[in-house]
Amino acid sequence: MSRDGGRDRAGRTGRAGEDALTTDSRAEREEAAEREDAAEATPPTRRRRAAGRAVTVAAFLFVLVALVLPDEFAHLTPAAFARIPVEGIAGVVLVLAAPERARRYAALAAGGLLGVLTVLKVMDIGFDAVLVRPFDLVLDWPLLHPAVEFVEESAGRAGAIGAVVVVVALIVAVVVLMAMSALRLSRVVVRHDRKAAGAAAVLGVTWVVCAALGAQFVDGVPVAARSDAVLAYDHARQVRDSLNDKEEFAEAAAVDAFRDTPGDRLLTGLRGKDVVLAFVESYGRTAVENPQYAPQVGAVLDAGTRRLGAAGFSARSGWLTSSTAGGGSWLAHATLLSGLWVDNSQRYRTLVQSDRFTLNQAFRRAGSRTVALMPAITRAWPEGSFFGYDKVYDNRNLGYRGPRFSFATMPDQYTLSVLQRAELDRKDRAPVMAETALVSSHAPWASLPRLVGWDQVGDGSVFTGMGKGYDAAWPTGGHVRTEYRKSIEYTLNTLVSYVETYGDDDLVLVFLGDHEPAPLITGPDAGRDVPVTIVAKDKAVLDKVSGWGWQDGLRPAKNGPVWPMSDFRDRFLTAFGG
Repeated sequence: MSRDGGRDRAGRTGRAGEDALTTDSRAEREEAAEREDAAEATPPTRRRRAAGRAVTVAAFLFVLVALVLPDEFAHLTPAAFARIPVEGIAGVVLVLAAPERARRYAALAAGGLLGVLTVLKVMDIGFDAVLVRPFDLVLDWPLLHPAVEFVEESAGRAGAIGAVVVVVALIVAVVVLMAMSALRLSRVVVRHDRKAAGAAAVLGVTWVVCAALGAQFVDGVPVAARSDAVLAYDHARQVRDSLNDKEEFAEAAAVDAFRDTPGDRLLTGLRGKDVVLAFVESYGRTAVENPQYAPQVGAVLDAGTRRLGAAGFSARSGWLTSSTAGGGSWLAHATLLSGLWVDNSQRYRTLVQSDRFTLNQAFRRAGSRTVALMPAITRAWPEGSFFGYDKVYDNRNLGYRGPRFSFATMPDQYTLSVLQRAELDRKDRAPVMAETALVSSHAPWASLPRLVGWDQVGDGSVFTGMGKGYDAAWPTGGHVRTEYRKSIEYTLNTLVSYVETYGDDDLVLVFLGDHEPAPLITGPDAGRDVPVTIVAKDKAVLDKVSGWGWQDGLRPAKNGPVWPMSDFRDRFLTAFGG
């Protein structure tokens, strides 16, 4: 055998071995690829399955909380969430009954609607916590502007813009996430249709039994929940009523028995008198009767009655039902002065654009100089001309040089001091009718002044060191109720001291609350009644209201007569008319 032949055989053998190795490696690669494909085709790992279940549980809880969330602030307790929502049962039935193609769209639509209702429910809770009523989809949008202004004053323009962006983003997120949650849950229901149908049947029977028995874990919150259905119905009806409200209010405003009464027949029983009408911020029945406040506030009222009696003054007190609660003082002012029930922004705007005859205008027509002292107004106030003021004093021209007391731009004592110095101490003047808003008792009760000698008030510099500024922190816990009580005591003592110091035979003081404070102070179900008092030295003045059934002194009787605040104008003009 030749060497060449051996090398040739060896080469062929080597190439054959190489081919065999190549084939083996290709087979291994193919097997590895098959294993990878098989791995990708296997069910999700435990981690992925656990994550999926967690998302499903989160979606379920998100929807459940939205369905059983109470729409009143006072009902926000853990027990209030232990309820069976009929809307959830109906949702399961809808998913199981819907055609396969329609399920996705039905779930998304139902979830989106639930998201919108949830946002609306949160708005209702917020309004109930502050204004003791639900949000009005038609009439309450103008109130959002002052809310943004409040944030801007506290945190600057950038902070206000940021807050608006965050709120809008949250609203969109709630609606979108609720729709996606409903879609995910619908898939679970379809995948476990028999179990879902059985659960819906059991819960449906339980709901009917609880509804028949009126079962409740929290008063006013039934276990058989249908809050979202009721919410949707109530707000739909509210929209209808609100859209018709403007016409109804215009019809009521057109009826006015005093519009054309000549001046010589108006307020004849108050000829030559200086009448001071003072609204006391947040002074409601709660301050006089709630056990948390009544002992101290009642003591101030009783002591004030004795002090005024020693100075030769008498008083009579009763109750009025305010058109608002928790806030919206201007609505109460407009209600009392116009004799119309003004309980929303649309009615207020309609009123101030009309020619309604106000109590202020009656005094002006009868020959009095009419003035307003509004320390909380910090900008132009065109409504002043409607109400009929000859002069408006506000934060810009009251001349105050002292510190700010949280919301209150100045102490009530300073406001009354300006009234005396700028108007009532003037010689050779006409009688004065002055309306003032006393705001030292305005929320958040974070900074309260102290009474000083009236001869020390000056330009208000004497109060330096007492005020904590606009951004003063809210009192915490039960301390906020204590500070509220102290603020009412301060303003009542200020009024009594003012009459003691400056009162004469021609002074008539009418003071009343504008509205109850928020439920944080009153607790639930406080009502809307506010005290009203007339103080005078001239016995003939109080004789004019002897038929009203009011209680002698500064404290109204618990069971005394209660009138709507809108009745006051006509009763007052009738009692003191010709």
